[in-house]
Amino acid sequence: MIKEQFFPTTIYAKDVKLDNQLFANEIVEWSKRDPGLKKTNRNGWHSTTQMHKVPIFKPLVNELFKMQNEVFQEEWLDREPILLNMWANINPPGGYNAPHIHPNSHFSGVYYIKALQNSGQIVFNEPRSVAHMVMPTRKKGETPKHLWKEVHLHPVEGRIIIFPAWLWHCVEPNKSNDIRISVSFNFLQKGFDV
Repeated sequence: MIKEQFFPTTIYAKDVKLDNQLFANEIVEWSKRDPGLKKTNRNGWHSTTQMHKVPIFKPLVNELFKMQNEVFQEEWLDREPILLNMWANINPPGGYNAPHIHPNSHFSGVYYIKALQNSGQIVFNEPRSVAHMVMPTRKKGETPKHLWKEVHLHPVEGRIIIFPAWLWHCVEPNKSNDIRISVSFNFLQKGFDV
């Protein structure tokens, strides 16, 4: 039998070493003086989206560009990536993010600054809607990853996750007893930013 897999959806991850305590302090102070925005966040705080222009976050921006350039190489993309926007998220206990995609972007992602156990996994859903037309029963045991209809990833402090901007995702409720802090962002290929 010949076996090949087509139409894969790749989710990239990379662990980096940054001063997360400095970032956490800055974001918490920012949330105290700015009401933030209401987007997909529920019971949480979403900053304005120009965070990438704030000097204190430059080390994070540099790491995001390094990783996005690696992703562009993997995806056979020419031209360079442009960081469109970036924002902080604070999800207190009970806070979560409703299902959404990121229009007008090529890649989106998240960086975890503070994420305790049970603080809310990011959940990605099968992007091929027609794959849900027939739901066959499966054998007992662990289903291979290429057959999953939903992927749950634990947040890990210091981890960047980058994924196609069209991939539906959400964040589960924070069931820990402390806040969860993350940074979200969107990249576009140069030439599409006009």
